[in-house]
Amino acid sequence: MRGFRIVAVMLIALAFFTGCTVEDGGQSSVQPQNSSVSQDENSASQPVTFTDALGYEVTVNSWSRVVSLYGSFGETWVLAGGQLTGTTNDAVKERNLDLGDDVAIVGTVQQPNLEEILALNPDFLILSADTAEHVDLHQALNDAGIVHAYYRVDEFSQYLDMLEQFCSMTGRQDLYEKNGLEIQKQIDATLKAVEGQPHPSALLIRAFSSGAKAKGEDNLAGVMLRDLGADNLVSQYESLLEDVSVEEIIAADPDFIFVVTMGSSEEKALAYMEDHLESNPAWAGLSAVKNGRYIVLPKDLFHYKPNALWGESYAYLAKILYPDLAAEIQ
Repeated sequence: MRGFRIVAVMLIALAFFTGCTVEDGGQSSVQPQNSSVSQDENSASQPVTFTDALGYEVTVNSWSRVVSLYGSFGETWVLAGGQLTGTTNDAVKERNLDLGDDVAIVGTVQQPNLEEILALNPDFLILSADTAEHVDLHQALNDAGIVHAYYRVDEFSQYLDMLEQFCSMTGRQDLYEKNGLEIQKQIDATLKAVEGQPHPSALLIRAFSSGAKAKGEDNLAGVMLRDLGADNLVSQYESLLEDVSVEEIIAADPDFIFVVTMGSSEEKALAYMEDHLESNPAWAGLSAVKNGRYIVLPKDLFHYKPNALWGESYAYLAKILYPDLAAEIQ
């Protein structure tokens, strides 16, 4: 009987300590995204400690009420076998996630509603390191005692790190293999198929309703172009990163011109391209335009984070860059 009482006391103490964490320095309780997760993978109930994308140390003690302020990251949590308590409206409007009526919408990515977030009493909040409005919430979340972490996903390896971390929390190693390692195999097969091919030149443009900018490896499509052996013009013409000059594009005459649109209206983004670039008489003389290689890439594969579709994104782009190898690329 005495042994039973000792065990009971130990269980109560354990429940107390795993239910609350406040670290010195007022930082949110979680560590770098690329670091290994400090957790026994056979026991998904133990705390997880890591450093997030902004360098904040974080320890997550429980994850039964998870809120994501970025639909793509919320989808990754779901792909890891987790359930969401709340997320932003892009999860539905852009990701088309079937969340159910019990999942609260807490504003938009750029305008998350802090009051509604706090009302959900989340035990883990997922944010984007690349969204200024999320970064600005850090102190308020600390003051409220909300455990939170910032993530950045511009390439597949970062998605894989995030998925591995989430799967270690949910205890779903099978989903890490299905939605991570299997995708890695698809990408590796695509890269193997195009290995040793001549390097085509390419220009990647991100267009929106009021402007257009060339993009490099700070963009997921730019990373894929690099991995697939394409020579991005911005490596030679860095000024294109600030201003898309028709004159410089004409001088370089790339083999391919790719456009990724952002914003709520693809139509308005493409209208900007037509009014400010395509209207130049010399545009029609570009090799990419004459050869049908001026291509608008689908947003779900090249603007939004592809998540479980990374393999499809690589294959889609590889077939365009190397049409003679299309039959070998799955």
